[in-house]
Amino acid sequence: MGRLAGFALVFFIQALFAILFISDIFSSIFGFEDTPLSWEMRELLEIGAALGLIIGLILGAMALRRVVLDRNKAQERLRRASGAFLDLLEERFAEWSLTPAERDVALFAIKGMSTAEIAVLRQTSEGTVKAQTNAIYRKAGVSGRSQLLSLFIDDLMRDDPKLRPQAEA
Repeated sequence: MGRLAGFALVFFIQALFAILFISDIFSSIFGFEDTPLSWEMRELLEIGAALGLIIGLILGAMALRRVVLDRNKAQERLRRASGAFLDLLEERFAEWSLTPAERDVALFAIKGMSTAEIAVLRQTSEGTVKAQTNAIYRKAGVSGRSQLLSLFIDDLMRDDPKLRPQAEA
């Protein structure tokens, strides 16, 4: 809450000085009758505006730094999660005793590719891919692609430290 109040205060100061400067410019342009500011008051006004800009610049740099650090942390977590998912895939594939061809087909299926797309990538017939996917489902104990993917999602969401990297402190 203190940081938000600081940003609000700097914003208020900058807005106040901007209004004062703009009103001074408009009064000069349109010839509004007003009492001119003394040079001491004008100097204080300019010093205050400069301080507000400097403080805003510092706070903006601090906020930008925080955003960059948060982004870097998020990217690192995503990288770790991706690595954990690949480790989990390999672990399950070994547990189910999938052949190398079945591993490829399972990976492509989990990525969401159709039977026809997998057949083209593997340079084999769709019938072969269907037979391999049926073998994968049987070995994994599931009835289809969505259940296969669900197994991995459930494993990643589990609070088992062996399956997921620990959260950073």
